[in-house]
Amino acid sequence: MSNSSVTVTMERHQIAIYLGGLAAGAAAGLAWPAGGPTWEAAIYPVLGALLYATFLQVPFTKLTAAFRDGRFLGAVLLVNFVVVPLVVAGLTLVVSLQQAVLLGVLLTLLTPCIDYVIVFSGLAGGDSQRLLAAAPLLMLAQMATLPLLLWLFVGPELADIVEVGPFVEAFLVLIVLPLALAWATEALSNRHRIGYAISAAMTTAMVPLMTATLFVVVASQFPKIADQSDQVLTVVPIYAAFLVIMAGVGMVAAKLLRLDSPRSRALIFSGATRNSLVVLPLALALPDAYAVTAIIVVTQTLVELLGMIIYVRLIPRLTPALPDNA
Repeated sequence: MSNSSVTVTMERHQIAIYLGGLAAGAAAGLAWPAGGPTWEAAIYPVLGALLYATFLQVPFTKLTAAFRDGRFLGAVLLVNFVVVPLVVAGLTLVVSLQQAVLLGVLLTLLTPCIDYVIVFSGLAGGDSQRLLAAAPLLMLAQMATLPLLLWLFVGPELADIVEVGPFVEAFLVLIVLPLALAWATEALSNRHRIGYAISAAMTTAMVPLMTATLFVVVASQFPKIADQSDQVLTVVPIYAAFLVIMAGVGMVAAKLLRLDSPRSRALIFSGATRNSLVVLPLALALPDAYAVTAIIVVTQTLVELLGMIIYVRLIPRLTPALPDNA
């Protein structure tokens, strides 16, 4: 079977493959609870490889146009930093949460994703170029706004826990490095066959890399979640409701702004996906009294991963092709 046939077969069955990766990760985590740190150490390398493969699918000649799309970039910032805090305020007001649990909810839901959102949006036919162009803006904006939003939600005593370090590290490892490697590979493919061969191989590896990412994330954290099931169950409905609400918010915003179908899907995914893998180091560094905060962060990751598998199938049906009025 040729590489192209393998790629087509995996893409056709990708949802089932991803669910298998989630199930295998849960089984591995339960079978080897002490292996959490090992699986955790693999998250950034595997996710970085996935994003490298993703960036190879994005022609860099199209990025200039993406940076000039002020309507889309403005919509992404408006949805993530004006609408999302209002949605989070509404969701957290209707449920009474312990402070450590509330902090975990806020750390995740107030920070928009900059990494695998590009992958999932691309799988649904979203505009990966524009999401990639938006990533630096989203990272800088959340670094600036998160302390203020935490202060508004929980008071000044917890707002000062936010450090720039984890955000900078994630941006360098998950965006800058894979992007630089993808640019170098694209340049190499214009001169040598080996560059083309690397690009083709990474295209074939997209589904396995996504599956590996799901596996290591779940395997690293599932035992912790199982041990705190009572706290976890209080936040799962919040995270699920957030995904449902943000799908509607994204569709309304896209319609008002008359975005075409790819940009509409990208906007919906940007509003719904959160930066849990980036803020996890923040949660892990908290005092012992806030040990449950990291578990609450990881719970959002698992709910979101399941939600993204549904989004990949559902959002294209909810956003049929529209004329591009940009």
